[in-house]
Amino acid sequence: MDTSDKPYVYQGATFPPELQALLEHEFNMVRPGEDEALREKITAIFCFVTLPITKDLLERFPNLKVVGNCAVGYNHVDLKTCAARGIRVGYTPNVLNAATADMAWTLLLAAARRVVEGDRIAKNPATSGFDTNWYGYQVSSMTLGIIGMGRIGIEIAKRAGGFGMRILYHNRQKRSGEEELVGATYVPSLRDLLAQSDHVVLCAPASKDTYHMMAAEQFGAMKRTAIFVNVSRGTLVDQGALADALTSGTIAAAGLDVTDPEPLPRDHPLLSCPNITITPHTGSATFHTRRAMLSVTIRNIWAGIKGEEMESEVNLSSLH
Repeated sequence: MDTSDKPYVYQGATFPPELQALLEHEFNMVRPGEDEALREKITAIFCFVTLPITKDLLERFPNLKVVGNCAVGYNHVDLKTCAARGIRVGYTPNVLNAATADMAWTLLLAAARRVVEGDRIAKNPATSGFDTNWYGYQVSSMTLGIIGMGRIGIEIAKRAGGFGMRILYHNRQKRSGEEELVGATYVPSLRDLLAQSDHVVLCAPASKDTYHMMAAEQFGAMKRTAIFVNVSRGTLVDQGALADALTSGTIAAAGLDVTDPEPLPRDHPLLSCPNITITPHTGSATFHTRRAMLSVTIRNIWAGIKGEEMESEVNLSSLH
């Protein structure tokens, strides 16, 4: 396609060259700092969760038609402003479910078996021998509690079956079909799920109702040998309460792929906890998955520009 025929798209996320080439094949990509002279030509924003899509940013582009969000979460997008201006918002559900579930399991196993701590010991120049009484926590045959049985929760539960685990889940509503598919049991009370589970994975969506849903009371309900994992959003967890729970021995360990903010301030108490593993929001960060996410986003942007049906579109009808 000739450059003059390509739509202009503001780029709020960067990718490795081989993935960036896919975007540039379809669009004239405009990076921050290059957009002043092109504001009226820009009809789409391409973004990831790292770029807040604020009212000010949206208003920079008077002919904006679509926000192509290359992520499943969209709490970083000002949906009210989009709805008011008739700007459509695409997102990428489904394609990242497996990779994010893999990350949840990576964190669960790493925290339970103290992989990061063990790596430091094994590599430490001062280490002259290994402590035979240095233990982790069992995962196979234990009970896993999943908070949020959506697409990612189902994938996490599928993997738990391979570890011979009893699977419990807490959700806004009972999911009978999913229960049968993965062999899970619905627990209406979050506190009951926390008390019964040996390990807990949080994968509920971010909303005003789920803000700090895991706080001091909830960590206090968990077993002292429990591992807590969060692959949802950092806002769902009271991180001060989590730090207290880890340092006091209220729970055994934690694994986080998300925090609030990202990254955490360098003096945050969680960063000094030896019994926590933190990854830099890389749940979907495999080349295979990011390529699939990018392809969906490109199709969503084209549909938004042309006024066609999107493959996956955020419903803004209640915000008008």
